[in-house]
Amino acid sequence: MNKFAVSGAAGTERLAAVGPVPPQRQGGQGPRAAGLAEAEGARREGAVAAARGRLQRDGLLGQLDAAFVVQRLEEAGATLLALPSHGYSTAMRTTKLDIVRVAMEAYGHDRARLRPPMPDSPRISRMDEALGWITLIPLDSYTLRRIVGARALVSPMTQRHLYSWRRLAEAMGADHKAVQRWHAQGIACVVRALANMPG
Repeated sequence: MNKFAVSGAAGTERLAAVGPVPPQRQGGQGPRAAGLAEAEGARREGAVAAARGRLQRDGLLGQLDAAFVVQRLEEAGATLLALPSHGYSTAMRTTKLDIVRVAMEAYGHDRARLRPPMPDSPRISRMDEALGWITLIPLDSYTLRRIVGARALVSPMTQRHLYSWRRLAEAMGADHKAVQRWHAQGIACVVRALANMPG
């Protein structure tokens, strides 16, 4: 039995060797899958045209390379993590007695938490634009989307990645060098989509 053969109840099945290609989503068959693919393609073309127009307007189209895309994605990830995780809602709130809250704070029950400053609106707009670039990676390469999105998350306080290469590799069940290659492939998909769109 060679190293690629597996014995099963029905006999021996031959498996293909694992290559340096990330796993792909199995495509569905039928009219629903075709309609979803067509809608995804139309949405993707609209996103590319809008992103390319903004880059051209800001004079950044000449800087479009992998380092620029990574820098913008990391800035977007830091902005996303700097946003408050809670806010006002329409849900009914119970009132708290001021006296009790002040007494608890006076005895040090509430620790002060360092929070990054609230990002300004232009930075939030850049975040929305850059995070939209992740959708330029084809839908069947969902693994590349996950890796690029996870690697974009950077702590706004320490400027360190939330997911190191080895941590991503452990989550994906792959080698960290393979995860780095897949990240580069995902960034290359974004650069190619932005650069090749006629503007």
